[in-house]
Amino acid sequence: MGARRCVRANPGKGFAGRWPLLLSGPLRGPLLGVHRSLLVETEAPIAIRWENVVFDEGFRADLLLERKVVVELKSVEKTSPVHKKVVLTYLRLANCKLGLLINFGQEKIKDGLSRVVIGLEDDVPLE
Repeated sequence: MGARRCVRANPGKGFAGRWPLLLSGPLRGPLLGVHRSLLVETEAPIAIRWENVVFDEGFRADLLLERKVVVELKSVEKTSPVHKKVVLTYLRLANCKLGLLINFGQEKIKDGLSRVVIGLEDDVPLE
């Protein structure tokens, strides 16, 4: 959650679109607030398998943590149901169970957090 605090602290909502630059360099660990031994992939390719055909880079997840958690980053005024459906699709294709949708476009960052979990029927608010 360190990245969202750092990005949110900078002026202008449009700055949030610059997160790939921040996360690809030496600031990656401190911005993410994670120990360096944690595997964090940016723009992680997610393969699509259909019958006997495999598309190695069918989609790209903004962040993939330890190959277990998919993080999708947005900077929009309000997320729509399709944003969560995209995260669900990534989860299924990546064989992960937990996803996080972070929208930097909200006035308060806590209002822009959504947890997406495979197997849960209702939305579970993050507290």
